[in-house]
Amino acid sequence: MENAMFCYQCEQTLGGKGCVKSGVCGKNPTVANLQDVLIHELKGIGFYGQKNLEKGLKIRSEINKFMVDGMFSTLTNVNFDPTRFVEYVKKAEEIKEELKNALGEIKNVPEAAKYKAPDTMEGMLEDAKHVGIMADEALDMDIRSLRELLIYGFKGMAAYAHHAYILGKFDDEVNHFFYKGLSGTIDDSLSVDDLFNLNMELGKTDLKCMEVLDAAVTSAFGNPEPTEVLITKKKGPFIIVSGHDFKDLKELLEQTEGKGIGIYTHCEMLPANAYPELKKFKHLVGNYGGAWQKQQEEFDGIPGCILMTTNCVQKPKESYQDRLFTTSIVGMPDCPHIDEVNGKKDFTPIIEKALELGGWQEDEAEKRITIGFAHNAILSHANEIIDAVKGGKIKHFFLIGGCDGARPGRNYYTEFAEKTPKDTIILTLACGKFRFNKLDLGTVAGFPRVLDCGQCSDSYSAVKVAGALAEAFGCGVNDLPLSLVLSWYEQKAVGILLALLSLGIKDIRLGPTLPAFITPNILQVLVDKFGIKPIATPEQDLAAILGK
Repeated sequence: MENAMFCYQCEQTLGGKGCVKSGVCGKNPTVANLQDVLIHELKGIGFYGQKNLEKGLKIRSEINKFMVDGMFSTLTNVNFDPTRFVEYVKKAEEIKEELKNALGEIKNVPEAAKYKAPDTMEGMLEDAKHVGIMADEALDMDIRSLRELLIYGFKGMAAYAHHAYILGKFDDEVNHFFYKGLSGTIDDSLSVDDLFNLNMELGKTDLKCMEVLDAAVTSAFGNPEPTEVLITKKKGPFIIVSGHDFKDLKELLEQTEGKGIGIYTHCEMLPANAYPELKKFKHLVGNYGGAWQKQQEEFDGIPGCILMTTNCVQKPKESYQDRLFTTSIVGMPDCPHIDEVNGKKDFTPIIEKALELGGWQEDEAEKRITIGFAHNAILSHANEIIDAVKGGKIKHFFLIGGCDGARPGRNYYTEFAEKTPKDTIILTLACGKFRFNKLDLGTVAGFPRVLDCGQCSDSYSAVKVAGALAEAFGCGVNDLPLSLVLSWYEQKAVGILLALLSLGIKDIRLGPTLPAFITPNILQVLVDKFGIKPIATPEQDLAAILGK
């Protein structure tokens, strides 16, 4: 019989309180508890790593990368394979000992850092009872809340740091903050104010991390260009690529060239179609499907393959389990996995499977949408946008973005977009855009009313655009005719929210529900300091924003 679990890191956690028998995401208690042990180990690594840095000792780049990948592996919908977590925990124990031994004798070591993980799954699962989120029942609720907020922000930032690492880019400021921040989650001397400040510091660091990732992606694949993307099917064998990793997509495109296989993006990979170094491949056909939570329906029995490159995977139905391939951080029991060997991946197994399945038998009537409005594209038209605002043609900007999910209340974002006035522009990013990105909302002042800025990491683009507009108008970002209406599901959205708050951005509307890990006291601080608001109805929120 499996152990109990407790997890409340995502928006759809059971009853808005916490998953205790199994995850709504599909995560079973074995995986959940192994993840708890891994996080506990990473906190210990944080403590010893921070002590190494304070002594001026250098930490090996492999350890920095492990911290990033270890945190990312526990993010919602990434890895469901218990055997992979056992290996992560074993590796974490080795790294912790290495960092500890480099220090010699030290005093005042937290009990969490002294912890030594067993080397068997059974032992780890037994220990999980004592290291999980609710293990210390006497812990102050607000302290726990801010510690968990910090940990979830780290999981989100780890995703972006991982993507940058894949492209050979990293930043020591970002790497070093993992040690400082995680060490802070086991430091009983830190007050509520101390932990709040650490969360704001994480927000600033996450913004830096997104900047590093933006530079890595654009240097590798060019700046996104406004591009019309096919969203319907073409006859022939195909592979659908989901997740976020453009490097995997490019390697697959190179290995499938001339083989008669169409490559489709899915969900957060949609923006790939706008990058010059990717869209030059003629067999990058377009985008298939919508947001991640519809995959069990959209992939059901398809005559082609799916490659999951990062998070957003769901437990597959039997009808496509044999054709869903994972790679990198992603893990799913009983699904084939493609490893990297000497810096390269051999996609032959998925290519052969796609050819064997044969693909779609006929073309669908063509439909297209326009994407590719990252900061470079938008700011190249900054003068026209500024003139249109000054001339009264554009009255307001809405940033409607974030994670999508299956909760019924998410139709709010569709209705909100539909009800925005025709003299306004919608900036959007992340998979929340699938709620409205196929609607024809027309144009304003020569621009499409919906400007797709890209993936969730392209929140950096939105920040750049807002900063440039504020500078042009000689005001602060909060004084712009700009409103943020965000949806959240998992931990990258937590990191992005902290990044926005660290910039002092106010009056953000957040939904469809507020995080279960935020206590009433901490929520009140966020309301008082930043004016955070839960979404109401589209009509009420639009009236409040536009002063009607």
